[in-house]
Amino acid sequence: MKDDRLYLIHISECIERIGSYTTGKDKQQFVDSTLLQDAVIRNLQTMAESTQRVSDEAKEQANEVDWFRIAGFRNVLVHDYLGIDVERVWNILFSASSVLSVVFYSFGRGQRQRCVNP
Repeated sequence: MKDDRLYLIHISECIERIGSYTTGKDKQQFVDSTLLQDAVIRNLQTMAESTQRVSDEAKEQANEVDWFRIAGFRNVLVHDYLGIDVERVWNILFSASSVLSVVFYSFGRGQRQRCVNP
């Protein structure tokens, strides 16, 4: 089993990449750019996969994160890729109530990584 720190670093790196890809972009730009969609969705898949590999002990320490919903989101991204609604992905990324915003806050170097669209 790999060290949780590796997975938590990996989660943070995915969050930082998503932030760098989406900074200065709006929803319409995201919807219009398959390149941007692919980059963001790939990092969401990778991030969600890493969350599944974090130990139960580490998950208990970050109990504000809804680990179950993240696993479900990962399954949609990976297994239902033809049915992904990119507008919904954008809304999930930038909704303050989003389960992902909690992950962004928890693992994004202690501060929100553009979780709420300005």
